Amino acid sequence: MADLPTTDDLMGVLAGVIDPELGSNIVELGMAKSAKVDADGTARITIALTTSGCPLRSQIQKDVKARVLSLPGVEKVKINWDELSQEEKAKVMSVARFNVSQNAPDTSVPSTTRCVLIASGKGGVGKSSVTANLAAAVAIAGHRVGVLDADIWGYSIPRLLGVEGRLEGSVDSGKITPHVTGMGAGELEVVSMGFLVDGEDTALMWRGLMLNRAVQHFLQDVEWGDLDYLFIDMPPGTGDVQMGLAKMLPHAEMLVVTTPSKLAQTVAVRVANMGRNNYLRVAGVIENMSAFVDEDGKTHEVFGVGGGEDLAEQIDTPLIGKIPLDRSVVDGGDTGIPAVLGGGAAADVLRTIANEIITELIPPVDMAGCSTRIIDQALANLEELDEQERNAASAT
Repeated sequence: MADLPTTDDLMGVLAGVIDPELGSNIVELGMAKSAKVDADGTARITIALTTSGCPLRSQIQKDVKARVLSLPGVEKVKINWDELSQEEKAKVMSVARFNVSQNAPDTSVPSTTRCVLIASGKGGVGKSSVTANLAAAVAIAGHRVGVLDADIWGYSIPRLLGVEGRLEGSVDSGKITPHVTGMGAGELEVVSMGFLVDGEDTALMWRGLMLNRAVQHFLQDVEWGDLDYLFIDMPPGTGDVQMGLAKMLPHAEMLVVTTPSKLAQTVAVRVANMGRNNYLRVAGVIENMSAFVDEDGKTHEVFGVGGGEDLAEQIDTPLIGKIPLDRSVVDGGDTGIPAVLGGGAAADVLRTIANEIITELIPPVDMAGCSTRIIDQALANLEELDEQERNAASAT
């Protein structure tokens, strides 16, 4: 009689069983607790699920039996079902999220583009205004910047940047072409749901799957140019769109916007934790709507004090700027002329934050020393030299 499969043999085939929800195999996830084969050829497998009533249990069972029965000597498979402890569930989710972060789907965003997610725990903190002004300030400094309005329900980037018109498709590539507008020494490429609806007062009554598909569409089916940065205006909170973006852009950086109030700071912690749970780097905190200074130099702390500092300390990341209340930001949002194009206390702080992003926090990718770029340049030089030699030969 042939030797019966060992535990290692069984675990080897069980590694081919993928949890349909988590996208990783049950051995790596720690769900395959034990496996052995009795002398009569009965394989006894213990599998722990995230919940005893898991609706995918029958699918996992079918896959386990098919794979284990393929081993020589196995006549029958008996599965003992168990449930993961809370600690084990946390480990399983961590492994699953890490695997997702290492196997992100392809997008049309260039691999050298620095993706910056502008996030907040709640609405009304000025996240979209911060996104528009930072993107404009970085473009003014001479960079090519994309702006993706992923706040599908509350799209406001078109008005904030003064860009309008329907998006069109490229004849050559079949992809959507972003709206392009000059901004100082650089330019902006802008995509928003606002360019796909009849008017900015149109209400979108979509649910999770449709929202995720829209964001995926913007990342995969838009013909983004050779961007240095892509600023993404996230919806507030930690819902489907935010999770989808984290999975599609696992190497993105996150900036969390809050106000000085305790309430905004408290809920902002959640979005920072969501980012880190999906292996995103939380690069910094921005406090918006900070103190207002009147013409007499008197400070008015309209929305409280300390929210930015408290949030930065709680999530252990730097506070990179406190944007004061300034009428120029409101006026800029209404007219489509970003405040950073003019003067004022808020514009000064926004430009300082943008400079911090470019120089220290999230610097653009320098391709000058990249081996691929060096080879491309060398080939271009050789082609130019060959052409010069051909022209010289024809002249004689």
